[in-house]
Formats: sequence, structure tokens, C-alpha cells
Amino acid sequence: MTALGWAASLGGLGAIFGSFIAALVIRWPEGRSVMHGRSACDACGRTLRPHELVPIVSFALQRGRCRGCGARIDPRHLRIELAALAIGTIAGAVAPGAAGIAGAVFGWLLLALAALDIVAFWLPDRLTALLAVVGLAGGAAGLSPDLGDRLIGGVAGYGALAAVAWGYRMWRGREGMGGGDPKLMGAIGLWLGWRMLPAILVIASLIGLGIVLVARLAGRPIARDTALPFGALLGVAAYPAWIAMILVAS
Repeated sequence: MTALGWAASLGGLGAIFGSFIAALVIRWPEGRSVMHGRSACDACGRTLRPHELVPIVSFALQRGRCRGCGARIDPRHLRIELAALAIGTIAGAVAPGAAGIAGAVFGWLLLALAALDIVAFWLPDRLTALLAVVGLAGGAAGLSPDLGDRLIGGVAGYGALAAVAWGYRMWRGREGMGGGDPKLMGAIGLWLGWRMLPAILVIASLIGLGIVLVARLAGRPIARDTALPFGALLGVAAYPAWIAMILVAS
């Protein structure tokens, strides 16, 4: 299969996974199951028909509203589906084959974690553990970087942020970082190895500073003690780092 074929296939698969990720992000923080029961309108509870569940297309044709009650469909469905489509398309284009499949899975898991962190300041251990396990499996299967680099990356990633969190707590006497952030950084290290970790931290920090600057320029300054979803920033930084790693290696 050509690179174009891989990009189209993983992009289409990404739109499908994006639909599931969107439902997960919306329902899980509310304690609602994603695995049981049929898909239904969040407003009126009407069971959705198959033609209303086509990722991206159904949202566009229905103009973002439920066919039954006319209620506005949560725009996070469309945003997450589009993001997942882009992740799959890019992975297939830059790394056709097994590496591209792995990269797409990496991006989709990061998308789910980042969205949950933005919505609920929550990085579920089960999802982070899945990211870590799949990263280890990729190394064991012979995908680059090798398993040794990944193991060092996992330990270094977790240890670095855990040390920062401990130091901040000792200095300020309060928590400055969620407990899920070091775990996520460790899981990212199990995917990318230790060499990419400094770049990811720098990129994530710069994105955070950019958000603060934009908010200030827009006349809505962010207070010093306002929490930012650092796990989401790590996720946003890690996928481009994977792309860069693949392009440099090729």
C-alpha cells in the first residue's frame, strides 16, 4: 500500500476512533458508561440511528443539531473526530506500515488523555497505563526507539516530573502538579525514549506560556494560581515530537 493509501486508511479509522473518544471524554467524567447501551442524544435520550452516527459527516449534514429534538450537539464530538482523523492521516503519511499504525494509536491515546485533562483536569490511570503498556509492546516488537531507550525514557520521564512536583510542594507547601502528569510523562517516555523528553518539556512549557500571553493580550489575564492542564500540554507536545523522530530517522 502506498503512503497515500496508508494516510487515507488511518485517517478514516481515526474518524471512527474519534467518535468513541468524544463519547468517552463527554461521558466518563460524568460517571456514564461508554461501553454499554446504544448511542443516544444527550439532550432528549433518543436512540440514534446508524446514519446519524457517521463521524463528521452526520454532524455536518445535521448542522450540529439532533434530528429529533433540535438540541445542539456537543461540538466536542466534531472537534475530537477531526483531530483523530488528522492524527491518523499524518501518521500514515509520515510512516506507512507498522510504525504508522503505532504512531496513530499513540496520537489517539494522547488525544483522549489531553481532552479529559482539559475537560475535567483528570488523567485516568487506566488510560495512562494503556498508553504505557502499548509503548512497551512497540519496543518489544522492534519498533524504534529500541526497548532499552524506552525503559530509560519511562523512568526518566516519571522521575523528572515527580521530582519537580515534590520540589514545588516542599517550596510552596501545596500541590503544584497533578499526580497524573508524571505518570503520563513516564508513559510518553516509554514511546519516544529518553532523548525526546527535554524537547517535549520545553514545547509543553512554551505552549503554556503562549496560552497565558494570548489570554493577557485578549484582556482576560490568567491569575497566577490558576491551574493549567499540563497533561494536555504534554500530549500536544508529544505527538509532534514523534513525527520529528520519525522524519529524522528516515
